[in-house]
Amino acid sequence: MQRRAHAPAAALAAAVLAAALTACSGGAGADGGDDSKPGQAGSTAPAAQPGKYRSLPEPCGYVNRETLRRLLPTPGDDEADRDTLAKLYKGQAAITYDTDRRVGCRWNLEAPEGSRHLTVDFERVVSYQPGVSDEQRAEQLYGRRAGAAHIPVSSGSPSAPSASASASKGASSGPHPQGGAQSGSPAPSASRPGAPSASGSPAGGASLAPRVLDDLGDDAFIDDKLITAGSGVHRDINIVFRSANVIVTIAYDQWSADKQHIPGSEDLQGKAQALARELDAGNFNN
Repeated sequence: MQRRAHAPAAALAAAVLAAALTACSGGAGADGGDDSKPGQAGSTAPAAQPGKYRSLPEPCGYVNRETLRRLLPTPGDDEADRDTLAKLYKGQAAITYDTDRRVGCRWNLEAPEGSRHLTVDFERVVSYQPGVSDEQRAEQLYGRRAGAAHIPVSSGSPSAPSASASASKGASSGPHPQGGAQSGSPAPSASRPGAPSASGSPAGGASLAPRVLDDLGDDAFIDDKLITAGSGVHRDINIVFRSANVIVTIAYDQWSADKQHIPGSEDLQGKAQALARELDAGNFNN
């Protein structure tokens, strides 16, 4: 009687297991860190160019104390309590979940006749889009900020395309989500000095109008709002500048309890720009 051939059950099971292991090992990839990009670890997409900056400074200690004294002048500093001044200039670090990607610090000077507040924010941009470098992504995000603030730009400005495109996009898709200290479109009660005319050039007080700053970082703008509130009047100065793949935001404001005493643009803008240049010159401790 002829015997029918059968494959041993153990050999068959071993073959199936080997095939499954081969398939799993071929499809699994290494889990990269927070800054891993498309195009790396065996991907066929082109790798994005990494940014110049791979870390951020300690923000509260990055601002010079003498600079803080000019921005937050305390009457009679020589007679003031040293512990009070030390606490004031120490600042308060912002709470973030990843200090390699975002850090900030805030200083508050409170007084019965008014107050001043200063916030410095650093954001290190990392691109996860195939073929888009960290610096290109940072330039895109800066353009959105400039467009949301309605900063007048000339057609020859490098920031003009991204800013104008972002303004159009913002009009159709709604406001851009806030991310730290950021200047947005003005509130109805806000007065903007030197608002642009129909031709696009600032009308009156052009040197103090919200505008692009050509001598700061790779891209920069300054915004200026005067707001009257029930408790007084305050002027808000915002400077946003980009250096490679880092976006820095400075928010500086002065409140006055006396509505007849209006904080001036020239003084506040000058101090905020001096701080911005100091931060940019420090190359973020890298």
